[in-house]
Order: sequence, then C-alpha cells, then structure tokens
Amino acid sequence: MATIDLNSDLGENTPDRVVADDAAMLRIVTSANVACGFHAGSPEGIRETLDAAVANGVTIGAHPGYRDYENFGRTAVEIDSATLQAHVEYQLGALLGLASSVGGAVRYVKPHGALYNTIARDERQARDVVAAIRAIDPSLVMLGLAGGAAIGVAEAAGLATAAEAFADRAYTPAGELVSRTEPGSVLHDAGSVAARMLRLAREGVVEAIDGSDVAVRADSICVHGDSAGAIAMAAATRELLESEGIEIAPFAGAAL
Repeated sequence: MATIDLNSDLGENTPDRVVADDAAMLRIVTSANVACGFHAGSPEGIRETLDAAVANGVTIGAHPGYRDYENFGRTAVEIDSATLQAHVEYQLGALLGLASSVGGAVRYVKPHGALYNTIARDERQARDVVAAIRAIDPSLVMLGLAGGAAIGVAEAAGLATAAEAFADRAYTPAGELVSRTEPGSVLHDAGSVAARMLRLAREGVVEAIDGSDVAVRADSICVHGDSAGAIAMAAATRELLESEGIEIAPFAGAAL
C-alpha cells in the first residue's frame, strides 16, 4: 500500500491576524508545521496549537522563517550567515521548549515562506539553516522542496530528509512553485486539488501550469492553513487518497 503524509502550516494566528482554523485542520492532517514566532504567531497561540496537535496525535514540526512579521515571512531577506543561523536556532529552541511543555516533541523542520524558497536555490543560506538544525538537534528531519538545494545540503551534512509537494500551489514545467505574484499560482478548488494529489501519490507527477506533466517526488503533501478553502481541500484530499487505498501517515514517525 502506498503511504504519504499530509501536513499544514499552523500556529500562525494572533488576535489581530487570524489566518487559519488550526483546530479543524488538526483533525485532518498527520503533521503540523508550527510557526516559531518570527513570521507569525504568538507564544500563547503557538502553545495552544501545539497542545491541540498533541491531543490529536499529530506529529509536530518546526516552521522557522525570516524575522519578517509585517510581510508574513514571504519577502526574501538579505542576511549574513551568523545572523541567519542564530535566528533559526532561536526559533527551534523556542518551539522545542513549548512543545515539551505540553507533552509533545518536535520531529522535523520545515522552513517557512521566503526562507523555504530561498534555500531551495541558495546553497549558502541552505548551509546556514542546516547548521542551525544540527546545532539544536541533528535527529530532526529536514522537510523541503524535492530537488531543491536544501535537501542536498542537508543530506550531505548527515540529516535525514523528506521531500514535499504542495496541494494548493501551481507548478512550473521545471517543477518549481509558481510565484504568488502570478495569476493562478494558488489553487482553491477542493475536488481538482484532491485529484491532482491522487495522481501525485500514484504516478509521481502533477500537471504544471502550462498543462504539461512534471515529475515531483513527495513524502508529504502540504495544504497551507491560510489558503482560502484550506479545510475543504485538506479533507477532500485525505478522503480521496484513503478511498483509493493510499495510507495517510506522518513521514517523521508517530507524534510520541
């Protein structure tokens, strides 16, 4: 039986900026990428999401980003290596502590937004992020874009890695994500998204924005918590995959 993980970016809510229904999503996904406070979230809100993840048996991952709350971490940042490594270490340390306080454990790391996209092509920043993970806990799995620089750098450094595909994002023919500034870059139709992910799980391909098929290796499928229709897309994807005999299970192991 084929097996794949279903994850979502969570813990990003604050009273003045509510972007996702964490409680509902945690009843669907098997892994939660929990914000670490730099791009979104607050200590109390992050702790609440971690507590809910533990209650639902969802595997926890750290979701560190650039220190860019104003832009939700989606703007590329020029940053020196020492600063970037320290920022990632700080975020990982905070999340590991909060997770422990609610009886949970962090199993993997998925960088957020612009940092995620940058380290998929920038080996220097990828090395900085990998160095931070190794310094905090080298047993953490690195989750990243299949074929990106970060995966190769992490593997060379001895980290376990996993590759990710995106249910709610369009792909270029080269297998990269279409920029959010481009029309059609973010998908919202639950039925079509689920069908795309069934094909990914079965055949290892997704339809690119130009209609061609592109090969995508994935151990995990992400539905962004802040996408319009996120809950419907995640639920439809899980329901369709399971109905077709595909097991949904966390790539980094059980929550506890």
